[in-house]
Amino acid sequence: MRVLSPKKLVCFLSIVVLLSLPCTASATNSAQSTFVHCLVNHSDHSHPIKEAIFTPNNPSFSSLLQAYIRNLRSNTSTTRKPFIIITALHVSHVQASVVCAQRHNLHMKIQGGGHDYEGASYVAEVPFFLLDMFNLRSIDVDIETETALVQAGATLGEVYYRIAEKSKIHGFPAGVCPTVGVGGHISGAGYGNMMRKYGVSVDNVIDAQIIDVQGRLLDRESMGEDLFWAITGAGGASFGVIISYTLKLVRVPENVTVFEVKKTFEKNATNMVYNWQHVAPNIDNELFIRLILEVINGSENGRKTIRATFIALFLGDSKSLISLMNERFPQLGLKQSQCIETSWLQSLLFWDNMDIAATPLEILLERQAKSLKYLKRKSDYVKEPISKEGWEGIWKKMIELENGVMYFNPYGGRMAEIPSTETPFPHRDGNLWKIQYQANWYESGKDVEDHYINTIRELHKYMTPFVSKNPRQAFINYKDLDLGINHHGMKSYFEGRVYGVNYFKDNFNRLVQIKTKVDPGNFFRNEQSIPILSHIGRVRMVTEKSLKNSILFCLFPINLVMARKGLMF
Repeated sequence: MRVLSPKKLVCFLSIVVLLSLPCTASATNSAQSTFVHCLVNHSDHSHPIKEAIFTPNNPSFSSLLQAYIRNLRSNTSTTRKPFIIITALHVSHVQASVVCAQRHNLHMKIQGGGHDYEGASYVAEVPFFLLDMFNLRSIDVDIETETALVQAGATLGEVYYRIAEKSKIHGFPAGVCPTVGVGGHISGAGYGNMMRKYGVSVDNVIDAQIIDVQGRLLDRESMGEDLFWAITGAGGASFGVIISYTLKLVRVPENVTVFEVKKTFEKNATNMVYNWQHVAPNIDNELFIRLILEVINGSENGRKTIRATFIALFLGDSKSLISLMNERFPQLGLKQSQCIETSWLQSLLFWDNMDIAATPLEILLERQAKSLKYLKRKSDYVKEPISKEGWEGIWKKMIELENGVMYFNPYGGRMAEIPSTETPFPHRDGNLWKIQYQANWYESGKDVEDHYINTIRELHKYMTPFVSKNPRQAFINYKDLDLGINHHGMKSYFEGRVYGVNYFKDNFNRLVQIKTKVDPGNFFRNEQSIPILSHIGRVRMVTEKSLKNSILFCLFPINLVMARKGLMF
């Protein structure tokens, strides 16, 4: 081994140190200037992009960055910030961003409503710029064709309000949080309290516009059915930048009925929850009954207890609802006085914990969240009813942990009628309900964060015997980095498969093939995006398919030798 002299060693180490130093401010400014110059040259000159570009030196930079961050965990003093924010004002601004980012090898994050639970749409471990879509939010409702052309930056509240402006008997099946952005919500499948009647959001999408990796604006016809299929349930950020969706509106009654009933453990909650699980997925499709379980202070000496909340939307009048509940779910003891008849639009206020009588409908046009908090979410799917003993064990565990809330959303109805391969969203037939685990807190600090996150992880772990297995299914719109992170290196396919199978089951491999075809350089990527298929990934995919068919010999010659000797099968 050759040994360097002390003088040469010092010189070598000095070079290493210099090369490892971060870029100077001058170099950073030069890179920004070059990128901005590229943006200007590649955008439509009739729609100047300069007004949409914000650097950290701009006084509006911080307020723009803060405006759509919903999870305070992704907004700390140590969180990496983008070096530029582009608030696209025109489609050409999106096209320029894609083209110039690739030309200068820059990492791009795409933000819509900001409700990404893990902040993956606006936070990165590497230097990045932010493409914010909130200005592209036009909504064109056509009642004659029962459709709406909605740009990705619109919020669900805005969509609902604009539909109701044109018709009192039309709606759209999507989420009940009005500040959620359309682009992320729908591209990840979307769901709401009409899914038992009309399926998830993407089941009611008939067209889309996307900017692909080449900067082209494509619709369903020009992008092809494979790419259209991929962006209706797998998250659009893996394949391009969603510009708009064309939605098929659904019919709703002029008056719907909502109710909320709360019961504690002491007031027979166990029996009600046990019966709910048999009724909710099998009752009339017009009725959706969500169950919320949480720990509260009981009436006896301040001891902790479990409260079960049943909150429902019925696409009909209260008299019909009472008759149906008396027949199918008498254990709840629903009374006429607990029912509220209202318009479908106003029912959304009820579901967002607002006073229907005192709250103006225009609040649905508000784009800011009512409050900000630190949060962690996880998800599960349940295929078999849980015994009373099982529920009592869950109560005990929740009381022991003291924190953590579980939301149970029943399936059945239309959800059970659509094949799991119709869209990338595979969690349809065979599931009784979906669980969302919630942990919310308002104090900052690592110790506090660790406490709440570990609590929700422990509750999730406790639920293992009761939920889906092989894989343990999860919902992509409830993004959970505990399932795995992709570093987009040589092991990208293998890292992606860890979380990808949980989110997409058997649809994962088709998504990988589409991704590899439309974005072979893996430009559109994030911590849990669909990976491209490298050579080693292709071998793995072929191997998995062969294993399912028990045809291993062509891939592993040694198996042939062992088989001949009677050592296999």
